[in-house]
Amino acid sequence: MAMSGGVDSSVAAALLIEAGHSVTGVTLKLWGGESDSGCCSVSDVDDARRVAYRLGIEHHVFNFADEFDEFVVEPYVSAHQRGETPNPCVECNRHLKFDKLMRRADTLGFDMVATGHHARIVSRQGIDSAPVRYVARGCDKAKDQSYVLYMLDQATLARLLLPVGDITKGRVREIASEIGLNTADKPDSQDVCFISSKGGRRVFLGDRIALSPARLVDVDGQTIGQVSSIELVTLGQRRGLNLGGDEERRYVVDIDRQAEEVTVGHREDLMVSSQPIRDLIWTDAPVGGEVQVQCSAHGSCRAATIKGSEILWSQPQPRVAPGQAVAIYCDDRVVGGGVTERAR
Repeated sequence: MAMSGGVDSSVAAALLIEAGHSVTGVTLKLWGGESDSGCCSVSDVDDARRVAYRLGIEHHVFNFADEFDEFVVEPYVSAHQRGETPNPCVECNRHLKFDKLMRRADTLGFDMVATGHHARIVSRQGIDSAPVRYVARGCDKAKDQSYVLYMLDQATLARLLLPVGDITKGRVREIASEIGLNTADKPDSQDVCFISSKGGRRVFLGDRIALSPARLVDVDGQTIGQVSSIELVTLGQRRGLNLGGDEERRYVVDIDRQAEEVTVGHREDLMVSSQPIRDLIWTDAPVGGEVQVQCSAHGSCRAATIKGSEILWSQPQPRVAPGQAVAIYCDDRVVGGGVTERAR
């Protein structure tokens, strides 16, 4: 049981024990720097250990800090250098929680791995009668985390348990309180675990790369200002552009890292009919008809079809920042996903 020190994984462990499983708690030590986001800190390890003691199960800490730097932190910094807006939580799931941890479980002889994600696993009968499994949205739509699990393949889904996916977050806290867990009232983790709220992205990236100023231009190429750090600008951004007393709502509609130029325009200038993606994967067979595409953890779905490595929107949609994860749904089921490229 992957135990982050939060209430969801704490209750997930309790539910597994109640269901009759032999459970061992494991906390991943990922980030060794400052953290005030509610995960990846020393206190979170202590919280997980106390929950394990309360539940009467073994608890271990696996140090994956080097892999976290290699697969999450360094790519995060490099993406910003390229003018992209990455999703480090997705990459942490891809490389650490559902790859490295699964392989460690194999080495130690465990049958299953469980996490506290608010999502479900559903299955249908395949052509050869073997079950085909999918991640599906959690019962609590407001806390649904299926979006960040789009990369899970059939082998992983066959060995994964998501015990809290069928209950609401409110019920999770009730259970934690009923059985006396110290995490019952613990706040949810927020934002990126390795970005401190004290300095934010500016301090984190500024300690690792040189931040470059860039021209701010309108859609006609006329210079209208300057941003202090192009690496901190995101497609669709409206605030913090230093446009003075401009009362018009204007958004970042393009970021040209090579030319050190940020283009701003009106909302209609953001609209496109298609969105290129890379690293497209399908949970099972590719889906040829209409699907729903979610482009951020808390964003709404948009109707589209997938053709090759491109999303074709049913109606024009705002460009998605390059580097963002996209999850592809059929109804509540995640059927695939990828990473956005720059749309022109």
